[in-house]
Amino acid sequence: MLCKTGVIKRNLSRRFKIKTVYGQDDPKCMEEVITRRLKHSIENPKGGFGELPDAIFADGGITQIRAVKRAIAKYNLQIPVFGMVKNDKHQTRALMDENRNELEISQKLMNLITNFQDTVHDTAITYHRKLRDKEITKSELDNVEGIGEVKKKALLKEFGSVERIKNASIEELTKVKGITKNLAKKIKEVM
Repeated sequence: MLCKTGVIKRNLSRRFKIKTVYGQDDPKCMEEVITRRLKHSIENPKGGFGELPDAIFADGGITQIRAVKRAIAKYNLQIPVFGMVKNDKHQTRALMDENRNELEISQKLMNLITNFQDTVHDTAITYHRKLRDKEITKSELDNVEGIGEVKKKALLKEFGSVERIKNASIEELTKVKGITKNLAKKIKEVM
């Protein structure tokens, strides 16, 4: 998520699907994402990722700061990194530098950081819901060449379940809009 002159720029935010980390390892995931983000900006500064950031704020402490610093070091860049120090209610109360020094910040900056965190969390939750919903709607129909989302929905609407589609005859399948005899045969072969 990018912020320019105190304004969050949602159009410059990016979501990354983790490619190299298996299991739950937040610092390694953060390092991968920052590495990929920096690489895009270095290779194409006028592209969709924009210029390199002036500073990076990590939603976490020294472990997250170190992960971000490792990513930055891969490109020999000098970008300041700050971690967000939380209170007992998990609200940011201060910023910390890589030497664990807490920095005093103005209320205006604190409000911006809080707004920033809320926006990032909302974006992440929406993205993960979308991925989960997509995973839930997967079925054996996805393995049939020629069946896209529209035909899959039409079949499921007509038959109610994948199991009933499996048990349907070719003639019954062809009654669904967009399902030709050849496509019905493919469905029967694959399922």
